[in-house]
Amino acid sequence: MPRRRHPFADEPPAPPEVLAELRPGQSVELLKALHILTRDGRLNQDSRRKLKQVNHLLQFIEPLLHETLQARGDVTLVDHGAGKSYLGFLLYDRFFAARPVGTVWGVEARTELVERSAALAQQLGFARMRFVAATVREAMATLPATVDVVTALHACDTATDDAIDFALQRQARSIVLVPCCQAEVAAVLRRHKALQLARTPLAELWRHPLHTREFGSQVTNVMRCLRLEASGYDVTVTELVGWEHSMKNELILARRTGRRKRSAAERLARMLDELGLAELQARFAVALT
Repeated sequence: MPRRRHPFADEPPAPPEVLAELRPGQSVELLKALHILTRDGRLNQDSRRKLKQVNHLLQFIEPLLHETLQARGDVTLVDHGAGKSYLGFLLYDRFFAARPVGTVWGVEARTELVERSAALAQQLGFARMRFVAATVREAMATLPATVDVVTALHACDTATDDAIDFALQRQARSIVLVPCCQAEVAAVLRRHKALQLARTPLAELWRHPLHTREFGSQVTNVMRCLRLEASGYDVTVTELVGWEHSMKNELILARRTGRRKRSAAERLARMLDELGLAELQARFAVALT
Protein backbone atom coordinates (compact mmCIF):
# COMPACT_ATOMS: atom_id res chain seq x y z
CA MET A 1 0.00 0.00 0.00
CA PRO A 2 1.58 3.36 -1.02
CA ARG A 3 2.31 5.78 1.79
CA ARG A 4 1.66 9.49 1.50
CA ARG A 5 3.96 12.20 2.65
CA HIS A 6 3.18 13.26 6.22
CA PRO A 7 2.02 16.90 6.49
CA PHE A 8 4.48 17.57 9.36
CA ALA A 9 7.45 15.72 7.85
CA ASP A 10 9.71 18.81 7.80
CA GLU A 11 8.87 20.35 11.18
CA PRO A 12 11.76 21.13 13.59
CA PRO A 13 12.40 18.69 16.47
CA ALA A 14 10.80 19.25 19.85
CA PRO A 15 12.82 20.69 22.76
CA PRO A 16 14.40 17.87 24.84
CA GLU A 17 12.22 18.46 27.90
CA VAL A 18 9.06 18.27 25.74
CA LEU A 19 10.33 15.39 23.62
CA ALA A 20 10.45 13.23 26.74
CA GLU A 21 6.65 13.58 27.03
CA LEU A 22 5.90 12.73 23.39
CA ARG A 23 5.58 9.50 21.49
CA PRO A 24 8.20 8.89 18.77
CA GLY A 25 7.41 10.97 15.71
CA GLN A 26 4.59 12.89 17.39
CA SER A 27 3.98 16.28 15.78
CA VAL A 28 4.88 19.33 17.85
CA GLU A 29 3.13 21.64 15.38
CA LEU A 30 -0.11 19.69 15.68
CA LEU A 31 0.06 19.81 19.47
CA LYS A 32 0.51 23.58 19.22
CA ALA A 33 -2.48 23.83 16.87
CA LEU A 34 -4.54 21.88 19.41
CA HIS A 35 -3.27 24.18 22.20
CA ILE A 36 -1.85 21.21 24.07
CA LEU A 37 1.56 22.84 23.68
CA THR A 38 2.02 26.57 24.10
CA ARG A 39 3.20 28.68 21.16
CA ASP A 40 6.80 28.31 22.32
CA GLY A 41 6.41 24.54 22.55
CA ARG A 42 5.99 24.17 26.32
CA LEU A 43 3.66 21.99 28.41
CA ASN A 44 1.78 23.14 31.48
CA GLN A 45 0.63 20.66 34.11
CA ASP A 46 -2.92 20.36 32.80
CA SER A 47 -1.73 19.84 29.23
CA ARG A 48 0.82 17.26 30.36
CA ARG A 49 -1.92 15.28 32.09
CA LYS A 50 -4.21 15.53 29.04
CA LEU A 51 -1.45 14.50 26.65
CA LYS A 52 -0.52 11.53 28.83
CA GLN A 53 -4.12 10.27 28.83
CA VAL A 54 -4.61 10.60 25.08
CA ASN A 55 -1.20 9.14 24.20
CA HIS A 56 -1.85 6.15 26.42
CA LEU A 57 -5.20 5.64 24.73
CA LEU A 58 -3.52 5.74 21.30
CA GLN A 59 -1.47 2.71 22.30
CA PHE A 60 -4.69 0.71 22.67
CA ILE A 61 -6.43 2.05 19.56
CA GLU A 62 -3.66 1.90 16.95
CA PRO A 63 -3.42 -1.93 16.98
CA LEU A 64 -7.19 -2.10 16.39
CA LEU A 65 -6.82 0.17 13.36
CA HIS A 66 -3.97 -1.95 11.97
CA GLU A 67 -6.00 -5.14 12.41
CA THR A 68 -8.99 -3.67 10.60
CA LEU A 69 -6.90 -2.24 7.77
CA GLN A 70 -5.28 -5.63 7.19
CA ALA A 71 -8.65 -7.40 7.32
CA ARG A 72 -10.62 -5.24 4.88
CA GLY A 73 -8.25 -2.67 3.36
CA ASP A 74 -10.00 0.33 4.91
CA VAL A 75 -10.97 1.54 8.38
CA THR A 76 -13.58 3.96 9.72
CA LEU A 77 -13.41 5.30 13.27
CA VAL A 78 -16.20 7.25 14.98
CA ASP A 79 -15.34 9.25 18.10
CA HIS A 80 -18.46 10.12 20.12
CA GLY A 81 -18.45 13.08 22.49
CA ALA A 82 -15.37 14.26 20.63
CA GLY A 83 -15.06 17.66 22.35
CA LYS A 84 -12.13 19.45 20.73
CA SER A 85 -11.26 16.20 18.88
CA TYR A 86 -7.83 15.79 20.46
CA LEU A 87 -8.11 12.03 20.02
CA GLY A 88 -9.25 12.22 16.41
CA PHE A 89 -6.52 14.67 15.37
CA LEU A 90 -3.74 12.74 17.08
CA LEU A 91 -4.95 9.45 15.59
CA TYR A 92 -5.16 11.00 12.14
CA ASP A 93 -1.67 12.45 12.52
CA ARG A 94 -0.13 9.14 13.62
CA PHE A 95 -2.09 6.60 11.59
CA PHE A 96 -4.26 8.03 8.81
CA ALA A 97 -2.28 10.97 7.37
CA ALA A 98 0.37 8.86 5.61
CA ARG A 99 -2.19 6.40 4.19
CA PRO A 100 -4.56 6.80 1.23
CA VAL A 101 -7.51 5.20 3.06
CA GLY A 102 -9.31 5.50 6.38
CA THR A 103 -11.72 8.05 7.82
CA VAL A 104 -12.16 9.64 11.26
CA TRP A 105 -15.56 10.96 12.29
CA GLY A 106 -15.94 13.27 15.30
CA VAL A 107 -19.42 13.55 16.81
CA GLU A 108 -19.93 16.47 19.21
CA ALA A 109 -23.11 18.26 20.29
CA ARG A 110 -21.46 21.69 20.71
CA THR A 111 -21.56 23.38 17.32
CA GLU A 112 -18.73 25.82 18.07
CA LEU A 113 -16.31 22.97 18.80
CA VAL A 114 -17.33 21.15 15.61
CA GLU A 115 -16.79 24.28 13.52
CA ARG A 116 -13.39 24.86 15.11
CA SER A 117 -12.32 21.27 14.51
CA ALA A 118 -13.51 21.30 10.90
CA ALA A 119 -11.56 24.50 10.23
CA LEU A 120 -8.41 23.06 11.78
CA ALA A 121 -8.71 19.83 9.78
CA GLN A 122 -8.99 21.85 6.58
CA GLN A 123 -6.01 24.00 7.58
CA LEU A 124 -3.90 20.91 8.24
CA GLY A 125 -5.00 19.11 5.09
CA PHE A 126 -6.56 16.25 7.08
CA ALA A 127 -8.99 15.55 4.25
CA ARG A 128 -10.55 12.38 5.66
CA MET A 129 -11.66 13.88 8.95
CA ARG A 130 -15.40 14.51 9.19
CA PHE A 131 -17.35 16.28 11.94
CA VAL A 132 -21.01 16.12 12.92
CA ALA A 133 -22.69 18.61 15.27
CA ALA A 134 -25.13 16.29 17.01
CA THR A 135 -25.70 14.04 19.98
CA VAL A 136 -24.97 10.35 19.54
CA ARG A 137 -28.69 9.66 19.12
CA GLU A 138 -29.09 12.40 16.51
CA ALA A 139 -26.07 11.12 14.58
CA MET A 140 -27.39 7.55 14.31
CA ALA A 141 -29.04 8.19 10.95
CA THR A 142 -26.27 10.29 9.35
CA LEU A 143 -23.07 8.33 9.98
CA PRO A 144 -21.78 5.56 7.67
CA ALA A 145 -23.38 2.12 7.76
CA THR A 146 -19.95 0.49 8.09
CA VAL A 147 -18.04 1.53 11.20
CA ASP A 148 -15.02 -0.39 12.45
CA VAL A 149 -13.94 1.33 15.67
CA VAL A 150 -16.14 3.34 18.04
CA THR A 151 -14.57 5.45 20.78
CA ALA A 152 -16.07 7.52 23.58
CA LEU A 153 -13.56 9.30 25.81
CA HIS A 154 -15.18 10.86 28.89
CA ALA A 155 -18.65 10.95 27.31
CA CYS A 156 -20.74 11.95 30.30
CA ASP A 157 -23.35 9.75 31.97
CA THR A 158 -25.67 8.03 29.47
CA ALA A 159 -23.75 9.34 26.41
CA THR A 160 -21.45 6.36 26.91
CA ASP A 161 -24.46 4.04 26.71
CA ASP A 162 -25.60 5.84 23.57
CA ALA A 163 -22.15 5.20 22.08
CA ILE A 164 -22.56 1.50 22.95
CA ASP A 165 -26.00 1.53 21.28
CA PHE A 166 -24.43 3.02 18.16
CA ALA A 167 -21.57 0.49 18.13
CA LEU A 168 -23.94 -2.45 18.53
CA GLN A 169 -26.23 -1.12 15.80
CA ARG A 170 -23.27 -0.79 13.42
CA GLN A 171 -21.73 -4.09 14.60
CA ALA A 172 -18.43 -2.31 15.14
CA ARG A 173 -15.36 -4.52 15.27
CA SER A 174 -13.96 -2.70 18.29
CA ILE A 175 -15.26 -0.39 21.02
CA VAL A 176 -13.05 1.77 23.25
CA LEU A 177 -14.71 3.51 26.20
CA VAL A 178 -13.49 5.71 29.05
CA PRO A 179 -16.74 6.34 30.98
CA CYS A 180 -17.41 9.51 32.92
CA CYS A 181 -19.90 10.87 35.47
CA GLN A 182 -22.31 7.93 35.64
CA ALA A 183 -25.36 9.33 37.45
CA GLU A 184 -28.40 7.47 36.12
CA VAL A 185 -27.98 4.22 38.07
CA ALA A 186 -27.09 6.08 41.26
CA ALA A 187 -30.29 8.13 40.95
CA VAL A 188 -32.40 4.98 40.69
CA LEU A 189 -30.58 3.38 43.62
CA ARG A 190 -31.26 6.52 45.64
CA ARG A 191 -34.99 6.51 44.88
CA HIS A 192 -35.47 2.90 45.96
CA LYS A 193 -33.02 2.90 48.86
CA ALA A 194 -35.56 2.43 51.67
CA LEU A 195 -37.19 -0.51 49.91
CA GLN A 196 -33.87 -2.18 49.20
CA LEU A 197 -32.63 -1.69 52.79
CA ALA A 198 -35.70 -3.58 53.99
CA ARG A 199 -35.13 -6.26 51.38
CA THR A 200 -31.42 -7.04 51.68
CA PRO A 201 -28.41 -6.10 53.85
CA LEU A 202 -26.42 -5.63 50.65
CA ALA A 203 -28.21 -2.29 50.25
CA GLU A 204 -25.78 -1.00 52.91
CA LEU A 205 -23.33 -0.81 50.01
CA TRP A 206 -25.18 2.28 48.78
CA ARG A 207 -26.93 3.60 51.89
CA HIS A 208 -24.69 6.66 52.30
CA PRO A 209 -24.73 9.30 49.52
CA LEU A 210 -21.01 9.00 48.75
CA HIS A 211 -21.33 5.23 48.50
CA THR A 212 -24.45 5.58 46.33
CA ARG A 213 -22.49 7.62 43.82
CA GLU A 214 -19.43 5.38 43.78
CA PHE A 215 -21.36 2.11 43.88
CA GLY A 216 -23.69 3.37 41.14
CA SER A 217 -20.69 4.19 38.96
CA GLN A 218 -19.18 0.75 39.50
CA VAL A 219 -22.46 -1.04 38.83
CA THR A 220 -23.00 0.97 35.65
CA ASN A 221 -19.70 -0.14 34.15
CA VAL A 222 -20.17 -3.75 35.24
CA MET A 223 -23.55 -3.86 33.50
CA ARG A 224 -22.07 -2.23 30.39
CA CYS A 225 -19.48 -5.00 30.23
CA LEU A 226 -22.12 -7.70 30.67
CA ARG A 227 -24.22 -6.10 27.95
CA LEU A 228 -21.27 -6.13 25.56
CA GLU A 229 -20.44 -9.75 26.35
CA ALA A 230 -24.08 -10.76 25.86
CA SER A 231 -24.02 -8.93 22.50
CA GLY A 232 -21.04 -10.85 21.11
CA TYR A 233 -17.94 -9.02 22.35
CA ASP A 234 -14.90 -10.03 24.34
CA VAL A 235 -14.32 -7.38 27.01
CA THR A 236 -11.21 -6.23 28.84
CA VAL A 237 -11.25 -3.66 31.65
CA THR A 238 -8.10 -1.87 32.75
CA GLU A 239 -6.72 1.46 33.96
CA LEU A 240 -6.12 4.15 31.38
CA VAL A 241 -3.37 5.99 33.28
CA GLY A 242 -2.30 6.30 36.90
CA TRP A 243 -4.94 7.58 39.33
CA GLU A 244 -2.78 10.63 40.00
CA HIS A 245 -3.64 11.86 36.49
CA SER A 246 -7.40 11.28 36.43
CA MET A 247 -10.15 9.88 38.65
CA LYS A 248 -12.09 8.91 35.52
CA ASN A 249 -9.64 6.21 34.73
CA GLU A 250 -11.50 3.05 33.71
CA LEU A 251 -10.83 1.83 30.19
CA ILE A 252 -13.25 -0.68 28.63
CA LEU A 253 -12.05 -2.43 25.47
CA ALA A 254 -14.45 -4.64 23.52
CA ARG A 255 -13.70 -6.74 20.42
CA ARG A 256 -16.51 -8.26 18.39
CA THR A 257 -16.44 -12.06 18.14
CA GLY A 258 -20.09 -12.69 17.31
CA ARG A 259 -20.24 -15.23 20.15
CA ARG A 260 -23.04 -14.11 22.45
CA LYS A 261 -22.71 -15.14 26.06
CA ARG A 262 -26.08 -16.24 27.37
CA SER A 263 -24.67 -16.36 30.90
CA ALA A 264 -23.75 -12.66 30.65
CA ALA A 265 -27.30 -11.77 29.60
CA GLU A 266 -28.68 -13.81 32.50
CA ARG A 267 -26.36 -12.19 35.04
CA LEU A 268 -27.23 -8.74 33.70
CA ALA A 269 -30.96 -9.45 34.11
CA ARG A 270 -30.40 -10.72 37.66
CA MET A 271 -28.37 -7.64 38.59
CA LEU A 272 -31.10 -5.33 37.35
CA ASP A 273 -33.67 -7.25 39.38
CA GLU A 274 -31.68 -7.72 42.58
CA LEU A 275 -30.51 -4.10 42.76
CA GLY A 276 -33.97 -2.68 42.08
CA LEU A 277 -32.97 -1.33 38.67
CA ALA A 278 -35.69 -2.95 36.57
CA GLU A 279 -36.71 0.45 35.14
CA LEU A 280 -33.32 0.57 33.37
CA GLN A 281 -33.84 -2.61 31.35
CA ALA A 282 -34.20 -0.63 28.14
CA ARG A 283 -30.93 1.19 28.83
CA PHE A 284 -29.01 -2.08 29.14
CA ALA A 285 -30.89 -4.07 26.53
CA VAL A 286 -28.95 -6.77 24.73
CA ALA A 287 -28.64 -6.41 20.95
CA LEU A 288 -30.80 -8.85 18.97
CA THR A 289 -28.76 -8.80 15.74
